[in-house]
Amino acid sequence: MLTNNIGHHLVVRHAMIPRNLKPFPYICVNRTLSGYKPKSNVKDSYKILELEEGCSLDDIRNSYRSLAKKYHPDSGSATADSEAFMKVEEAYRVVLSDAATKKKSNENNEEEEDQFKSKAPQHRHYLSFEGVGIGTPSQREKQYMQFRVDRATEQVLEYRKKRLESQYAVTDLMKAKDVKQSKKVKITQAVERLVEDLIQESMAKGDFDNLSGKGKPLQKFSDCPHIDPMTHNLNRILIDNGYQPEWILMQKEIRETIERLRKSIVASRSKLGGPMTPYRQKQWNRICEQFIEDIRKLNKRIDNFNLVVPILSRQMVHFSADKEIARAQKTYEALMENREGSNSDTKENKEENVKRFGWKSSLLKWLNLTLK
Repeated sequence: MLTNNIGHHLVVRHAMIPRNLKPFPYICVNRTLSGYKPKSNVKDSYKILELEEGCSLDDIRNSYRSLAKKYHPDSGSATADSEAFMKVEEAYRVVLSDAATKKKSNENNEEEEDQFKSKAPQHRHYLSFEGVGIGTPSQREKQYMQFRVDRATEQVLEYRKKRLESQYAVTDLMKAKDVKQSKKVKITQAVERLVEDLIQESMAKGDFDNLSGKGKPLQKFSDCPHIDPMTHNLNRILIDNGYQPEWILMQKEIRETIERLRKSIVASRSKLGGPMTPYRQKQWNRICEQFIEDIRKLNKRIDNFNLVVPILSRQMVHFSADKEIARAQKTYEALMENREGSNSDTKENKEENVKRFGWKSSLLKWLNLTLK
């Protein structure tokens, strides 16, 4: 048996040598791991495989495969090198053996730790009583019975507490989930108390004595069963006394404003008259500019109204200044046509009166002259 320079055992097979030939050692290579002795240390092997100590077996195998593909003489790559491949293979075996030894040592340490761990006695009386109490089994049984009584008492008290909380509603301040809600509840309660104090004070002064319906019951509202009568009566009282929601007041203000602007621009156009001279045209342009600015402000007011109005169908659209100016022009032309028609009618009436009553008027004039 011989050994080559890379640590492989070489065995000579004499049975395979023919008799008629000279004795020539026919060599077969047989790789074994039993007598393998690595020449490099563990740190260098990790560096050759480009790994760190403590890595997993999968990392070791993957690194070896990539380096073998890179340096193997039969790979056909440009970096093929037999010496580098032998170093990689030797390092791979060293790292594998090191990982195996570390794994065994860890397992041995865990077994030793398990041996020194204190184990609780596995008797029946130590496993019962839910781990409550100390001492002898009889003492632990008494302690466990007392523990069950205390636990049952606590459960009964907790059940009664929940039942009372469900029966009696707690105050709004206790129900508040956060600081903002609690502040809102406080403000609401304060406002309600203030209103009640003001009502009582006014009643003591006699401010409600001059009401027409004093001492009479409120007119009930029973037409629609789906509306709360109290809420309806409160809203009716507010409306009767001039209190209206903000969006209703804004809607009324918008309508009054657009009507006023329309009348003002028609009146301005009527004052200028026709035909339009250059000076009057400049005046009309200034009036139109002011009208466009007023319409822009009104459209902003409409935007605020659309944010407040609670019903989508009640929202309003913007007014167009050009359309309103054209409308004012048409209104002015219609007024002029009506005036011309009325003037022509009055002239015709005068001519007809003269034709009908001409001789009578002349006779009256002659009588007046003769009497004088």
